Amino acid sequence: MSHRFEDLIAWQKARSLASNTLTAVRTSPLRQDFRLADQLLRAVRSAPANIAEGFERNSRREFHRFLGIAKGSAGEARAHLYSAYDAGLITREAFDGLAGQCEEVSRLIAGLRRTVRTPRRPPT
Repeated sequence: MSHRFEDLIAWQKARSLASNTLTAVRTSPLRQDFRLADQLLRAVRSAPANIAEGFERNSRREFHRFLGIAKGSAGEARAHLYSAYDAGLITREAFDGLAGQCEEVSRLIAGLRRTVRTPRRPPT
């Protein structure tokens, strides 16, 4: 396991998702729907923040729990992206890119959760 949360691919991808989402919000009509934009940005910012917080707890159990919260945030963000797309506030291209990133982040977090949940075996 890594010594820093910044080394985790799941955190790196979640951070990239948050950055790309902020750019999409700032450059689309979504910026004018303050509530939806705020909910979306809170969700994408929550994912890397929860990965980091759980990692820094120095407990496999706590890390696993916070990874679950981060995975939920990635799903929430994807749901908000559907709302934005359905309302015509983001393009299909933006939706596809960001939703795809959400799915990738969810998969990476799920894999990390499996690793964290699996008890370590002592060397033989």
